[in-house]
Amino acid sequence: MQKDGIHILKDSIDAVYKVSDEAWQEMSVCWHEVNYSRKQLLTRAGDLEHYLYFVLDGVQRAYVTKDEKDSTLVFSYKGSFSGIVDSLMLQQPSIYQLETITKSRLLRMHYNDFNRLLNKYRCIETWGRVMLTIALSGTLQRNIELLSFTAEEKFRTLLQRSPHVLNLIPHKYLASYIGVDPATFSRLLSTVKL
Repeated sequence: MQKDGIHILKDSIDAVYKVSDEAWQEMSVCWHEVNYSRKQLLTRAGDLEHYLYFVLDGVQRAYVTKDEKDSTLVFSYKGSFSGIVDSLMLQQPSIYQLETITKSRLLRMHYNDFNRLLNKYRCIETWGRVMLTIALSGTLQRNIELLSFTAEEKFRTLLQRSPHVLNLIPHKYLASYIGVDPATFSRLLSTVKL
C-alpha cells in the first residue's frame, strides 16, 4: 500500500528528530498540498519566503541570476524539504529564486504556523535546529567542492552522492550546479567512467 504525503512527511521528520505525538498532531494539520506546473516561480528574488515546503513529486531548484546568467544553488526533489530557508527564518527578502523544473506536488506550511510551532514545542524547535545544522553542513561541504575540486571531481562527487539526478534534472542545470559550462558537462558525461 502506498503512503499518502503526510505519512511520508512524518517519516522524514522522524528520521531527523522524533517529535511528540501531541506536537505532530498540531503540526500535521498545518501542511497543505499544492500543485505547480513546470517552470513555475515559487519565490522571486526580493520577495519574502512565506512557506516551508516538502516535496512529494517533482524537482525544484534555487538559483541566483547575475549578468543574465543563472547559477543553481540547490535542488530539491521527492522526499526533501524545499524553500528559501534563510528568507523564511529571518523574514528578510530572498536574494535568490525558487522555481519548479518539473510539474511538482508539494506540501507547504506557512511561516506563521511554523514559527508558532517552533515556539510552542521544544521537540519541533529541536527538529528545526537539527535540520538547519544538516543543511549548513551540506552547504559548507558544497563550498569546499566548488572552491577546491576540479570539474571532474565535482562531477564525480555529484554522481556518487546523487546518481539519479542524471535522469531527473536537465543537464544544463547540473552543469550550473557544479559550476561548469554545458559543453564541459557534456564532455565529462562522455569521458568520466564511474
